[in-house]
Amino acid sequence: MNIAWRLALRDLRRGGRGLVLLIACLFLGTAALAGIGSLAASMIAALDANGRQILGGDVEFTVSQRRATVAELAAFADAGRVSETVSMRAMLRKGVDTPAMLIDLRGTDAAWPLVGRFRLAAGALSDRPQGREIAIAAAAADRLGVKPGDRVRLGSAWLRVVGIIAEEPDRLGAGFTLGPPALVDLAGLDATALVQPGSLYESHYRIALARPADAAEVQKHLLARLSGAGWTARTSDRAAGGLRRGIDQFGQFLMLVGLAALAIAGVGVGSGVAAYLAGKTRIIATLKVLGATSGTIASIFLAQLGAVSALGIGSGLLVGAAVPWLLTRLVGASLPVPPRLALYPVPLATAAMLALLVALLFALPALARARDVPAATLLRDALGTGRRPSAIVLGLMALLVAALVALAVLTASDRLLALGFVGAVAALIALLWSFGLAIRFAASKAPRVRTPLLRLAIANLHRPGAQTDRLVVALGLGFSLFVALAVIDASLASELRNAAPAKAPRFFAIDLQPEDAATFSRAVRAAGPGAGIETQPSLRGSVVALRGQRVADMKTLTEGAWVLRGDRTLTWSATLPPRNTVVAGRWWPADYRGPPLVSLEDKAAAALGLKVGDSITVSVLGVDVPARIAALRKIDWGGLGLNFAIVFSPGYIEEAPHSLLASVYADPGRDGAIMRSVGAALPSVTLVRVGDVIGQLGAVLGQIAVAIRAAAAVTVAAGIAVLIGAVSASARARRYDAVILKLLGGSRRQVLGAQALEYALLAAALVLVAIGVGTGAGWYVVTQVFAIAWAPRWDIVAATVAAAVVATLGMGIVGSLPALRARPAAALRDL
Repeated sequence: MNIAWRLALRDLRRGGRGLVLLIACLFLGTAALAGIGSLAASMIAALDANGRQILGGDVEFTVSQRRATVAELAAFADAGRVSETVSMRAMLRKGVDTPAMLIDLRGTDAAWPLVGRFRLAAGALSDRPQGREIAIAAAAADRLGVKPGDRVRLGSAWLRVVGIIAEEPDRLGAGFTLGPPALVDLAGLDATALVQPGSLYESHYRIALARPADAAEVQKHLLARLSGAGWTARTSDRAAGGLRRGIDQFGQFLMLVGLAALAIAGVGVGSGVAAYLAGKTRIIATLKVLGATSGTIASIFLAQLGAVSALGIGSGLLVGAAVPWLLTRLVGASLPVPPRLALYPVPLATAAMLALLVALLFALPALARARDVPAATLLRDALGTGRRPSAIVLGLMALLVAALVALAVLTASDRLLALGFVGAVAALIALLWSFGLAIRFAASKAPRVRTPLLRLAIANLHRPGAQTDRLVVALGLGFSLFVALAVIDASLASELRNAAPAKAPRFFAIDLQPEDAATFSRAVRAAGPGAGIETQPSLRGSVVALRGQRVADMKTLTEGAWVLRGDRTLTWSATLPPRNTVVAGRWWPADYRGPPLVSLEDKAAAALGLKVGDSITVSVLGVDVPARIAALRKIDWGGLGLNFAIVFSPGYIEEAPHSLLASVYADPGRDGAIMRSVGAALPSVTLVRVGDVIGQLGAVLGQIAVAIRAAAAVTVAAGIAVLIGAVSASARARRYDAVILKLLGGSRRQVLGAQALEYALLAAALVLVAIGVGTGAGWYVVTQVFAIAWAPRWDIVAATVAAAVVATLGMGIVGSLPALRARPAAALRDL
């Protein structure tokens, strides 16, 4: 081994440039995996490190549409220091006749915040609002055109702006909001008269413990003590749970894209190693003639590949570890949570192991050929024309594949998703590889054409040492990915740009009291004649039991069990709501007044394993309401109208205090007038402009698309490296062809034309595969994941495919240029 290592280093110093492609491929794959893993880990670490501040304490208890009783407050106070916060949405305006804006309002007591520091920007009139005072976000101040000292209207009260919010310690724990934050104290909240029976608001009680480590035990004890009162709880290690799940899931998705990039890079590793070893034919032959054993030969090149792989993987790890720092510096304000900057060994070690396994897997066949082929064969032929891998080599490759799959699945947060993705990628690679072999076979059996250049191009597809199968795998994956992105982007854009505005209401109205429904209708139609209005009763409740089993006793919840997480908006209806279709069971009669029945959205029921006839218990204002599932419904969510996952039958549920939800369909040009009219008539009613919601969702989707494209760019870069590797692997044969053609009178243009025809034929075949595979993948994501209308733009697909074909031709021709510069005399002596 000592001799092998010395020879390996000596050879690397003299001719190691051929392994640059190996370094590039491993660098790309490792950097993608390490960067994605490090960024996700840094964000999760930031949530963990700041959990108490994000939550606002060690334990938080939340209840909807009511505040804690004296006994409940006493129970909280027995556990530790307590703060109370009431949160809701409201409309804020500068004057009665001025446009209003939606805000995320919180009323806090004097003990808030228990953890962290609340701070107003310079120029504030006091440290925090008290009584008829309010602190607002900079975005609200800019939109309304107010400054500290100005008066604004909130509900039924005029409040003085005391300052602009600069730091709100527990803002991240509030989750997704539709408007900028605003803060009052509890006395100011009472003055607005926004909290009415049935109003949609939540009361939060944070507890700071003397021993934070006891948070889980305190949570369990208090939930048992307050059982049946409608309380939900979370501890500081579960702060910002929705954001945590989103980061974890999106990081998992990008990690899978990174795995695809690494798989493509592996094909490049195979091409690069094959090309490198093909150039070492005479060295290998000489060593064998001098007595070197097959084991020594394998050791020499394994040492070389190990050293070079360490360089590629190590540099990829350095870049991946720096990704949190780079993104924080470049787009830190756009990140959902500032990353905690540190080194995270788990994602780095995982990326390194995956890259190493991929390098071994794809380099093994070429190494085996270098070890097994006799010296005489090596002296008269290229290494790439050796025999197929032996059973031992195939067995080792199978073990490496198993190790890759196991590592990818076991390190994933959603192992079932990871297993399905790895299986799909493996199946697609196998399909593309088979397609590449089919192209080679078809080219070998094709009729002999008269055109010399076309005949030469076809022969290049199936000649000994041709890289057709590798090119089909790498470029097929890249082409398919871009087609899939094109159809997904087009469908999303179509849904957001055309379908939603055409079908969606202009406003949602919340906190509308039943007795004010007539006043609301008059105010809307006075400002927007002919406006359509839909109203539904609404109240908040949480699912506490399924088929007699308490949700609190369930150890794990599936990703699709969103109905069980927190409170849901409920309603009741005698008739089937619009945009709903019964798919199982039967809707109750319009005059039904028996025991409570309920109808669930079909996908939510499937995620929970529920069917017609099963029981479900919902806690409403602290009262458990058991019901039997009578029907499952398919809901058209795309219309953005009033839709509810849970609908009760009329009767018992109607006795609960409730408000109305309303949707307003009107001329877009009447938006401002409707908001002013409703604000003057019913200042406690909150209007949510649907266009603002769509805009926020569009911005989120835009950020997601940018991240996906960035990850896809790594995949494309890996595909480019594979193309370069394939050209390098066949460089010796192409050089020979160019020399012979020149000796026979061929011009450079003709030689280059043959190369261009070869890549054009290959690209044309790949176009069909890319359109089929990419369109199928895009259709699945659009219709099954996003559940929106399938609306591809075939012109964009055609432009995408055309760009990919042009890029392939350009890179193939550029890679063939060195063969054209070969001088016949020198080349013949060398060949």
